[in-house]
Amino acid sequence: MAFNGLKKAVTLTPCVRTLPSGVPAAPLLNLAVRAPADPHAHGHGASGPRSTPTPRWAGGVSRTSSGLASKSYITLTSTTPSTARLLHTSVAVKDAPQVPDFSHYRANDNDSNRAFSYFMVGTLGLISASAAKSTVAEFLKTMSASADVLALAKVEIDLATIPEGKNVIVKWRGKPVFIRHRTQEEIDEARETKWQSLRDPESDEQRVKKPEWLIMLGVCTHLGCVPIGESGDFGGWFCPCHGSHYDISGRARKGPAPLNLEIPAYEFNDAEGKVIIG
Repeated sequence: MAFNGLKKAVTLTPCVRTLPSGVPAAPLLNLAVRAPADPHAHGHGASGPRSTPTPRWAGGVSRTSSGLASKSYITLTSTTPSTARLLHTSVAVKDAPQVPDFSHYRANDNDSNRAFSYFMVGTLGLISASAAKSTVAEFLKTMSASADVLALAKVEIDLATIPEGKNVIVKWRGKPVFIRHRTQEEIDEARETKWQSLRDPESDEQRVKKPEWLIMLGVCTHLGCVPIGESGDFGGWFCPCHGSHYDISGRARKGPAPLNLEIPAYEFNDAEGKVIIG
């Protein structure tokens, strides 16, 4: 038996659904495939950062166990913008500056509350200043002299009770004070002395306010002993402890004493005939 095959061209119905735009909508659509390179693209294909290639499709029909199967491949334009955009921090220009509204955070502007706050601050400042003043005053009071020392700060002596040519010793601030009512001969002797050549040069006029009254501390300038009056080689004062001699003006003339007897601060009260030491 012989069988003769006959070849005949037939037109099959398309098995791929097409969208109105002409893009095939096949179930096996692959969006990652690339179209063949175009030799006339001049380097502006899909790999370029600014390329916008025209979508292309590639497909074919193959025989399977269930019949004919059509496959189509498409290259779509990337949806990610490839145009470079620059980031800047410049502020947009506006007609007027926009100031934030801080009214929610502000305290109440009531005048009564403000007056009360000022009153409290002023009262606290006044109390603090009073406390500081009291503290400073108490501290200074502890450093001041005691009452017994203040009572002896000044001593008044009646000069009428001291005869001419005699000495009187009074106590002032715990120290002896010599008061000498000098005679005219003693005054002349004190002033005729060549004081420029003495150990502690000092004239008699510098040591007295009135020539007849000599007032000085009775403390030896060597080691603090108390000299004896109307004695010594110069008719003044003599310290028996170490042999210091002072003349009738209280100036160191012999012995280890380096300085003259000290003159304290004093003033005369001529109305009452007294001298005030201190």
